[in-house]
Amino acid sequence: MQDLTQLLGIKHPIIMAPMFLVSNAKMLIAGINSGIAAAVPALNYRTDEEFRAALKEVREKSTGSLGVNLIVNKSNPRVETQLKTCVEMKVDFIITSLGSPQKVIEACKPAGIKVLCDVVDLKFAKKVEDLGADAVIAVNSKAGGHAGPMDPEELIPLLVKECSIPVISAGGVATRKDLNHVLNMGAAGASVGSVFIASEESDVSQEYKQACVDYGAKDIVMSTKVSGTPCTVINTPYVQKIGTKQNWFEKLLSKNKRLKKWVKMLTFAKGMKSLQKAAFSATYKTVWCAGPTIEHVHAIRPVKDIVNDIVKENG
Repeated sequence: MQDLTQLLGIKHPIIMAPMFLVSNAKMLIAGINSGIAAAVPALNYRTDEEFRAALKEVREKSTGSLGVNLIVNKSNPRVETQLKTCVEMKVDFIITSLGSPQKVIEACKPAGIKVLCDVVDLKFAKKVEDLGADAVIAVNSKAGGHAGPMDPEELIPLLVKECSIPVISAGGVATRKDLNHVLNMGAAGASVGSVFIASEESDVSQEYKQACVDYGAKDIVMSTKVSGTPCTVINTPYVQKIGTKQNWFEKLLSKNKRLKKWVKMLTFAKGMKSLQKAAFSATYKTVWCAGPTIEHVHAIRPVKDIVNDIVKENG
């Protein structure tokens, strides 16, 4: 079975994970030029013109493996346009999330674009393998953002045993020791996100970056207040004040069969707006998304230094 370096033609078996609101062209360029693959969520761009301009800039300033994350369920009405752009711009790989990757795989196979699919369990992993996915990304309980329910020690060996395509671990990798741990369990490589939030190339606020330095693994909590589904956030005083669970009224609306779909959409939209405000401005009302690997963030540094720390042989 291929490892990630062979699958994506890179030096080190790492993908800089696509992070909503955080990933940008500068980060991707620095990551790719450091010998890893890098991906950006298509949703980080408001228009197709901005999206195309970013992909063009990364292509012009780097040589390596460029990827895009697509939300492929009905919550993303722009997915068809985004997919068309990815094919036309000849990205190297696409990471699919939250839905069936069938249309993406059908469009990408003829174009030679690899399709990697986020999965949290064996059932969905087998489904996407049958559809023709090139690899699965095992989103485990240590991931930042929307983490999976299973520990990496349970999920990775299970998928490696039952799947015949490469398994990439997502969650819990911040050091060479962490990387070796998932590779020894049979993973083809790792998708690494949270440690790059506090990079010099990131455009988020200094306060957000500093929070990743100041807080640690014990300060990461699951909140359903942001998008309606469990999401990892830093347990700031504001998060402690508003709580991490939906109140009785929000729960009641979420359970109403007729209103459920609209409530979820409104909760998601409201949550994304609050995340966006928190990411780029300093206010008391901050909800910062991050995973437990911020335990290993001790300073705001260039992307290349963060990559070097993860891949160095004596780490």
